[in-house]
Amino acid sequence: MDKKKWAFIFPGQGAQYPGMGKDFYDAFPVARQVFEEADEHLGMQFSRLIFEGPAPELTLTKNSQVAIYITSVAILKTVQHQFPEIIPSVCAGLSLGEYTALTASGRASFKECLDLVKLRAELMQAACEEEKGSMQVVLGLDAQVVEDVVKELPAGTRVWVANLNCPGQVVIAGTPDGLTIAVEALKLKGAKRALPLDVSGAFHSGLMRSAQEKLAPRIESTEFVGSDIALVMNVPGGFVDDLNDVRQYLIQQVASPVRWEKGVRSMVEQGVDCYLEMGPGKTLAGMNKRIGVAQPTYSIEKISDLEELTKNLTESYATVEG
Repeated sequence: MDKKKWAFIFPGQGAQYPGMGKDFYDAFPVARQVFEEADEHLGMQFSRLIFEGPAPELTLTKNSQVAIYITSVAILKTVQHQFPEIIPSVCAGLSLGEYTALTASGRASFKECLDLVKLRAELMQAACEEEKGSMQVVLGLDAQVVEDVVKELPAGTRVWVANLNCPGQVVIAGTPDGLTIAVEALKLKGAKRALPLDVSGAFHSGLMRSAQEKLAPRIESTEFVGSDIALVMNVPGGFVDDLNDVRQYLIQQVASPVRWEKGVRSMVEQGVDCYLEMGPGKTLAGMNKRIGVAQPTYSIEKISDLEELTKNLTESYATVEG
C-alpha cells in the first residue's frame, strides 16, 4: 500500500462532453462493467448518449449529472484495479461529484448513488424549467466582499452566492433581473468582470428549493454506511463523519453555496500528500493551483493519464527509496 495520504476528488456538472470515458470502456473490462451496469439499472442505453451525444442532449441537466457520475465511477474503478496500492485517506467532490465521493469512500453503492443522482438531476432540471435563472462567475473580488454585497442587495433581489471555488473566482446565481442588479453592485465594489456560465439554471441558490424539498425524503431513506475513509463535504467545507450530517448536507447542498476552496484547505490542513482527480476535465487540478496547493494533483481523464500517473509514482518511489 502507498503510505502517502491520498485525496480522491471528483468533478461536477459542466465537465461533460460526448465520448468521455470511451477509451476506458474499450480498454478495461472493469470500466465497461460500470457502463453496462448503469445501462441495465436505468433500463436504457445511456452509455450511447455518453459516448455519441448529441452534445445538446448530453448537456441537459437531467442527463449530464448522470453521465458524469457514471464516467467518473468507471475511471475510479479502473484506477482502483490498476493501482490497488493507492488507498484514499479522504474523498471529496464538487457538487454532483459529492455523490462519486460517497461511492468511492464506500458509504453508498454505485446503484444507490446512481438512483439519487438521477432523481437529483431530474428535480434540478424541473426547477430550472419552473423559474428561469442563471449563474455568473465574478472575477477579481474577495469571496467575503461578494457575500457582503449579495446580502446588501435591495429587498426582493433574488440572487445568492453559489460557488466559492478558488481565490478570485466566486459564482453567483439567481434570476436574470437579479443578476443584472448584483453585477452592477459588484462592479462598484471593484469586481473586474462577471461572466455568464453556460448553465440552464441557478444551481445552489434559492431557486433550487423545490428540488431540494423533493429530494430530501429520498436521501433520508437511503442507507449510508460508515467508512474509515474520510469525507469532505461542500456545505460546511470540511470533514463530516456523522451519517445523519452526511444526509442533511447532501440535501442542503442543492440550494446552498458550494465551499470548495474551504474544503480543499481543510484537506491541506490534514496533511494530504497527493490529490487524484478522476472524471471528465481537469477543472479541480486548475482550482488546486489557484488555491495554492503545494502538493501534486494528478488528473485521470484519458487512458494516457494512467501512464503519466505510473511514471510519477515510479519517480516518487525512487526518490523516497533513494
